Amino acid sequence: MPLVWLAPYARIVHWFNTGVAFGLLQELGKYSMIFSILVVALIMYYFPQISRTDWLIRLALAMQAGGAIGNLIDRIALGHVIDFISVGTFPVWNVADASLTVSVPVLLIGLWLQDRRAVNQPSSNGGETE
Repeated sequence: MPLVWLAPYARIVHWFNTGVAFGLLQELGKYSMIFSILVVALIMYYFPQISRTDWLIRLALAMQAGGAIGNLIDRIALGHVIDFISVGTFPVWNVADASLTVSVPVLLIGLWLQDRRAVNQPSSNGGETE
């Protein structure tokens, strides 16, 4: 452990993960490669269709693509993902896992803001009823 003073709270370890994020579903690791490829392809298709004003949604999708690609590279090159951050009793994780996890609330906030903006915009018919 290079930072001994940090050891009671967090540790840098070397952990092989054949499952998905945080070591879950170890028996489904091979299927996660296919899932990751599909997710990245869908994000690449959908991303250009998102307005630049919805920057939080774009950020969240970029974080999801980056996390998926990061873990996918490990799976293809090594046959497993290397997790290395251990905090307390929480499962060991890596930066790609963190990116995927943080992207979910970012996406939810972005979608909420998008919905709020749509509700607050004046109607296109000038307030007249049809």
